Amino acid sequence: MTALEESGRRAQAASRELARASTADKDAALRAGADLLVQRTDDVLAANQVDVARAVESGTTATVVDRLRLDAGRVEAMAAGLRQVAALADPVGEVVDGWTRPNGLRITRVRVPLGVIGIIYENRPNVTSDAAGLCLKSGNAAFLRGSSAAISSNIAIAAVLREGFAKAGLPEDSLVLVEDTSRESATRFMQLRGLIDCLVPRGGASLIAAILEHATVPYVIDGDGNCHVYVDAAADLDMALAIVVNAKTQRPSVCNAAESLLVHEAVAAEFLPRAAAALDGVSLVGDSTARALVAGMGEATDDDFATEFLDLKMSVAVVPSLDAAMDHIRRFGSGHTEAIVTGNLSAARRFTTEVDAAAVVVNASTRFTDGEQFGFGAEIGISTQKLHARGPMGLRELTTVKYVVEGDGQVRG
Repeated sequence: MTALEESGRRAQAASRELARASTADKDAALRAGADLLVQRTDDVLAANQVDVARAVESGTTATVVDRLRLDAGRVEAMAAGLRQVAALADPVGEVVDGWTRPNGLRITRVRVPLGVIGIIYENRPNVTSDAAGLCLKSGNAAFLRGSSAAISSNIAIAAVLREGFAKAGLPEDSLVLVEDTSRESATRFMQLRGLIDCLVPRGGASLIAAILEHATVPYVIDGDGNCHVYVDAAADLDMALAIVVNAKTQRPSVCNAAESLLVHEAVAAEFLPRAAAALDGVSLVGDSTARALVAGMGEATDDDFATEFLDLKMSVAVVPSLDAAMDHIRRFGSGHTEAIVTGNLSAARRFTTEVDAAAVVVNASTRFTDGEQFGFGAEIGISTQKLHARGPMGLRELTTVKYVVEGDGQVRG
């Protein structure tokens, strides 16, 4: 048995204990982990500084370093996330529905844990805490494989949480972290059939491509966030300006940041110069109409319109109609989050009905597509596929259902 398989078996054994753990015990473990995380803030930050220094020395971009960097506030936010998850309703054991057959059989569908949740993620050490908390509350073991860039941080956070869970009486292997960050270990991780019940990749296009090529375990794709904001002819332009600036600049390195701005031609001449001035520091590339309205805007290619920049860059297009905006999104969007700013109820309804994405937003920033903002406490990922889970994955998305059939001696004729 390889070291990776042995780690998977430890997680699997822990998952069996977690499946029968009470809500009170799980909540106590989450609170213990949160308290210990705050107490050990200095240790976590010292480990994180090793990762940050290495990233800076290697020339990593500022936006990627921002994803990696922790401070006392971010550690406290991780702990707060664990406490929020503890306060949420436990989905395990929930009776989804039930009925009685004419022969007297009583059938119910009950929520149960998936088992072992495998997560591969890049450069965001807070995922270690978020994933561990959501998995534990939903009765699953968290089997985590982070990136080499964040390995020191991940080891420190995982050690603290494992200790906190054990202090509360749950198995420390409720969280198992893979410390081998080689490409070979990532591929083997994706192929642990019988040990990983559901795999969630959280990373860029290369990671998703690797999952599609190599994974032999069930997976849910946490895909690209090529998110659009469409400013309609009937938009309140002051509102639209605030939404666009927030969606692009509040944290440009995350998947729910807006990457493309679409503006109806009826308001483009008024809105685009204002938007360009407000998006100070953002590199804008656009189509010919947009470039004619904003001096110095670069030319956008189809590749630009299809790119998740994760940086202070944005593509811009002027469209003649709502239909043209939706066609553009259909062609270039990634199915994550799409937003419309409009005062026209009919346009809003068409947009929410016809745009195919995990989340469609009316008159608000794309940055709200987030587990915590949706009231889930945190998220295991944001699914851009359509089976089992779609959008921010919270506690319910980490469960499946089991049919419980009760009788009093019935046999089938």
